[in-house]
Amino acid sequence: MPHFTAPDGLSLWYEDTGEGLPLLCLSGLTRTTRDFDHVAPHLSGVRMIRMDYRGRGKSDWAEWKTYDPAVEMADALKLLDDLGVEKAAVLGTSRGGLIGMMMAATRKDRLLGLAMNDVGAVVSGAGLQAIRGYLGKHPEQATVEEAARAKMAQNAAAFPGVPLERWITEVENATDMTPEGLRLNYDPGLVTATEAGGPVEGDIALWPLFEAIAPLPCAVIHGENSDLLTRETVEEMARRNPDLIVAHVPDRAHIPFLDEPEALAALTAWLEQLK
Repeated sequence: MPHFTAPDGLSLWYEDTGEGLPLLCLSGLTRTTRDFDHVAPHLSGVRMIRMDYRGRGKSDWAEWKTYDPAVEMADALKLLDDLGVEKAAVLGTSRGGLIGMMMAATRKDRLLGLAMNDVGAVVSGAGLQAIRGYLGKHPEQATVEEAARAKMAQNAAAFPGVPLERWITEVENATDMTPEGLRLNYDPGLVTATEAGGPVEGDIALWPLFEAIAPLPCAVIHGENSDLLTRETVEEMARRNPDLIVAHVPDRAHIPFLDEPEALAALTAWLEQLK
């Protein structure tokens, strides 16, 4: 089974596929390696390295206080160590992008470049509050299809035109069927860890982390309907880093699936700079 041992002894799930440029894919807060299934077939010439963070997916659960981006970064670096990868490019979705910026600021020696999916130098308080609103809430529906139809209806305005099949995949990736019904496939302690940070009080500015990325190749993919990353933040990021590759993805909120034409064009241009 493809597991590796974290610095504190925890067993964590990973996948290592393809050949070429090492590409460390870091998922969103509650998400797993499946975060990148939609984009994987479109990426050529890369060695895609993915992992389930501690407490998510197929990885072991841990003490809730370790559900922390700094710990998760250390886990990811340990995986690279175990695989013999000295440096990697990072494709980070939401929380994964934040971890990528932390790597730029603290372990730039391990980083080739960073692409961020719907996260950037300012994290909107409204978006964080929305995430807290659904965190830890299991689907009320009895089946995957019912839950997917509910999710499609809930996201009709923010993700117009996304077919039911895609929402079915999203529900399947995020839940397990148990005798008690559909259950989220992450440790409830993640809710405790998030709430321990205190109430959301406005936007969170992370400009020093973002500015630490330069001069490495950097891209940002922005869902035009996102409540976590605003167009204004993206424009200021581009002003501060004129080499920033930017994609605005229409009809997507938090987060784009990464197989949209705009997202793929940005990722292709970013990877070309890295090869």
